[in-house]
Amino acid sequence: MANTKQNKTLIESKSLCVEIKNTVILKELSFSVAKGEIYALLGGNGAGKSTTLKTFLGFNSPKSGQAIIDGQDVNSALKSTRTKTAYLPENATLYPHLTARENLKYFLSLADINKSDDEIENTFNLVALQSDAWERQLQTYSKGMRQKTAIALAILREAPIFLLDEPTSGLDPIAIDEFNQLVTQLASTGSTILMVTHDVYGACQVADRIGLLRRGELVGEFETLDNTRIETERVHAAFAQGSHNA
Repeated sequence: MANTKQNKTLIESKSLCVEIKNTVILKELSFSVAKGEIYALLGGNGAGKSTTLKTFLGFNSPKSGQAIIDGQDVNSALKSTRTKTAYLPENATLYPHLTARENLKYFLSLADINKSDDEIENTFNLVALQSDAWERQLQTYSKGMRQKTAIALAILREAPIFLLDEPTSGLDPIAIDEFNQLVTQLASTGSTILMVTHDVYGACQVADRIGLLRRGELVGEFETLDNTRIETERVHAAFAQGSHNA
């Protein structure tokens, strides 16, 4: 687990308020994520999870407060902050008629990044994408395989920050375990990860800290103690309480 007391803060939400079409979505939202930390923002439908990620990507302008990436305000330094982030949506936006290798080469070329075949293949191995799938079209892939391809692309872009939107939604249990192992491995090498999810068990399995989001407000935080996992029952009870009061 990450030692957040010693690591630099790379993601920070400071009293963030966001309104969309005159509806308040985020209310004074404050949290931070340190280098090498996995932070899970947990909440049900309509809690404001995806809005939070989109604000860090610069797609929403805060009414007040700040979304900060590596010390820079997203609104005032959009181009710079976007180069430091890799966004993985719930359904990865890759080309189904291209192979995994072709997808990576194409998207890297758009970013003017040149990687050798050896570097690409080493990254495929890192994310545990089987070699017999590298030259297959993505339309033959499972969702878990597409997620691995998207993460391989993010790694090759060398973005230090990962923003993950419901990353395990629709995955089978084996694929979820593989994904959690990969995310933990990325954090151990210094990547900073903010994931939003409604999966209590998955968040407790992989996160160093969990923020419970309810109707746009952070109503509680949970963290690992003495290198143990966050207690699922305690988080589930708090999550369920909010569901019952909705």
